[in-house]
Amino acid sequence: MQVNETLNEGLKRELEITVPATDMDARQAAYLNEIKDTIRLPGFRPGKVPMGHLKKVYGQKAMAEIVDQVVNETVRSAVEERGEKPALQPNVDVPNEVLEAILNGGVDLKFTMAYEVLPEFEIGDMSSIEVERPVADITDEEVDAQINRIAEGNRPYEAKDAKAKAADGDRLSLSYLGKLDGEPFEGGADEDAQLVLGSGQFIPGFEEQLIGVKAGDEKTITVTFPEEYPAEHLAGKEATFDVVIKGIEAPGEIVIDEEFATKLGLESLDKLKEIIKQQIEHEFGSQTRQKVKRQILDKLDEMHKFELPPTLVESEFEQIWNQLMGNMQQAGRTFEDEETTEDEAKAEYRAIAERRVRLGLVLSEVGEKNNVQVTDEEVQRALYDKVRQYPGQEQQVFEFYQKNQMALASLRAPIYEDKVVDFLMELAKVTDKTVSREELFEDDEDEE
Repeated sequence: MQVNETLNEGLKRELEITVPATDMDARQAAYLNEIKDTIRLPGFRPGKVPMGHLKKVYGQKAMAEIVDQVVNETVRSAVEERGEKPALQPNVDVPNEVLEAILNGGVDLKFTMAYEVLPEFEIGDMSSIEVERPVADITDEEVDAQINRIAEGNRPYEAKDAKAKAADGDRLSLSYLGKLDGEPFEGGADEDAQLVLGSGQFIPGFEEQLIGVKAGDEKTITVTFPEEYPAEHLAGKEATFDVVIKGIEAPGEIVIDEEFATKLGLESLDKLKEIIKQQIEHEFGSQTRQKVKRQILDKLDEMHKFELPPTLVESEFEQIWNQLMGNMQQAGRTFEDEETTEDEAKAEYRAIAERRVRLGLVLSEVGEKNNVQVTDEEVQRALYDKVRQYPGQEQQVFEFYQKNQMALASLRAPIYEDKVVDFLMELAKVTDKTVSREELFEDDEDEE
């Protein structure tokens, strides 16, 4: 194998590779010799087919397989010998005229491979990273508020008198049929709906028009779907709903006591408070970790500036952009609605793609140098968590990930990232700062 470098600019590489005809013919002969005892051809006993005839019949098929094998082997060995790490799979170009000629044997295999290498860079001093860890105390009021929300969701209701009118807070049992221009539309009907007046469950204007109705009433109400309604065929449209009131119930009193706890399957009210406090601790802890992780990633981004493989950046940008366009289309939004232009948005999201690629390379290098590993058990747990998100399709989802290495790698990547971040947290100088719940959950511009 002869390797001639034809391009070396920045991270871009291009090699011209030549595999002598003698090597290719030798591989073909070995291939044919291996299969000769299993081939069945008319007029010949197994294993007695002359090599010349076997080559005539199977030579081109054998050489086609050999070309694929040799290209894969030489691409891998060429990169290994150069001590380089391609950013993505090299792009191989075997000219058609070469491919056609080589199938008959006696011709050198010549092809080019183009690729980009991962940049070499020095990892900064991780121990110099300083971050502030926001910590929010869990108050009794926070626990009580959460219990009140649970109680509200389990509020008892009592049937009102048949002649009683519906008031704000009452729960209605009803059926309805929605129409656009007098014609029923998909998803606009329900025979056994329940609606608490004032809850905001339905589109604006719907609930207000049911104040004062009685059990047995039939009423047609008119509402307009919001402009940003997810279903595009309904967004901004005026619709009518034929409503039949089946029953009206008044809200009962909420009592939070030992009996309330036992109805939830717990032995006491104190146990309920303990569980709620643990849930809030987990919620606060996750948010605190996200804030610290964001600070660490910001510091890493500031500390490392190096050339990025264009194909990696472009691939990341395309993924981000396609997701953005899908979300905007689904929401019926335009760049004008977002108070920007397409060009400005592309520049913004390309910068985000560059940041993601840079941080990915830095985290990978930190993890590799410090022997951060993701175990098979950890990947399996992530797989089972993913499978549980698709009830009824568990087997199909499981088989998809088991057969798709790229999909399986997508489960491993966030685990690896979190383990590297955990490693960096141990090195960083972390200072706790007490904050309120509102400060802890204050939104950040988070592109990760």
